[in-house]
Amino acid sequence: MSGRAALRAGLGLLAGGQVVLGLWILLLPELFWKWPWVSHLPPYNEHLLQDFGGASLALGVVLCAAVATMERRLVLTALVAYLVSSVAHLLFHARHLEPLSAASAAGFLALLGAAVLLPAVLVWLAADGTAFREPGSAGTGRRPE
Repeated sequence: MSGRAALRAGLGLLAGGQVVLGLWILLLPELFWKWPWVSHLPPYNEHLLQDFGGASLALGVVLCAAVATMERRLVLTALVAYLVSSVAHLLFHARHLEPLSAASAAGFLALLGAAVLLPAVLVWLAADGTAFREPGSAGTGRRPE
């Protein structure tokens, strides 16, 4: 798999996850709140959930645009935005594990850690620009004719 294909696949995975999460929270906030890793937090607040769902969906839109265009600046911006969000999410939940069993806490932190690791790897892959070069143009700076 080429770097470009791997980058596009990773972006697509992140985008799909954000779109599903955003729609789930916007359309079924009570069901999202019943999720064991969420329901142990402070009392249910529909307003905050709707805001979070909208923000997740908005990030999904930006990630989808990055997948569609594969334009380097947009890809890097979308990935860094996702990374900022996922690091903040991991740090919050890492400080609020008390109500969870050890196994549940470990699984949750592994999931949140993967949500940090994947975009970090994709940023690394996108940073040198190789994944954005046209096939056959390596080293020339020109597109193939």
